Amino acid sequence: MPRRSPAPVVPVGPVGAVGPRVDAAFFDLDGTVVRGASLFHLARGLAARGFFSRRELQRFARRAASFALRGEDLGHLGEVRELALAFVAGHTTAEIRQIGEEVWDEHLEADVSAGTRALTREHLRAGAPVWLVTAAPVELADVVARRLGMTGALGTVAESVDGTYTGRLLGEPLHGPAKADAVRALAERHGFDLRRCAAYSDSANDLPLLTLVGSPAVVNPDRALRRHAAAHAWPVHEFRGWWHLARWTVPVRRVAAGAAVVVVVATLARRR
Repeated sequence: MPRRSPAPVVPVGPVGAVGPRVDAAFFDLDGTVVRGASLFHLARGLAARGFFSRRELQRFARRAASFALRGEDLGHLGEVRELALAFVAGHTTAEIRQIGEEVWDEHLEADVSAGTRALTREHLRAGAPVWLVTAAPVELADVVARRLGMTGALGTVAESVDGTYTGRLLGEPLHGPAKADAVRALAERHGFDLRRCAAYSDSANDLPLLTLVGSPAVVNPDRALRRHAAAHAWPVHEFRGWWHLARWTVPVRRVAAGAAVVVVVATLARRR
């Protein structure tokens, strides 16, 4: 059986690698625009400001570590989501947005991928709108998109009444097929031809989005997405440097994320 050729790897450098002019470009956030999980950084900011009790913090840490180490489990994801909503219930949207600004300054900006930032700028210079599309809270997504000069952001929306969170979601988390549905609706509103749009992600969970557009590309892909990209000759942007070589042996990012959750939560618990 002949070996399949690997997906073309696009090196870091003066870009020009974004291909032909597109109607719009859509970028995932976690692992694509920023290293690691943006929600983890937001949780750090909330914990530092006294949003969690020790018991809540420990409970959240167990679920977050399980997700980071074992991958997605719908039961655990649902519980983490409910915990996160409980943390912000009763707080104002303005308060969470302000914390999002501070979390950007304290943590997120340093974790932005220089290579992906260059890709977004190349699309913007070519006159294409650039949208951030993420399962992270829309309040945080708006901050990241604005700070990076993007056109706008789509994210998971928590319900609020008179500017105060109720502890419920509006709709479902912007994850997997829901992310693709949100982009399809955005394209209809703005008149984008999805066959002339581009999308970028690091995760096989975003295949519904990537297969929706005419110019899909992958950034720092997980192993499943790398295999899919190779099978379909999608371009691969690899910005992770030397450590990405370990991707062939163990899921390094999950293990590192799990360890980081445990360390940070333990530190915060001791301080509290």
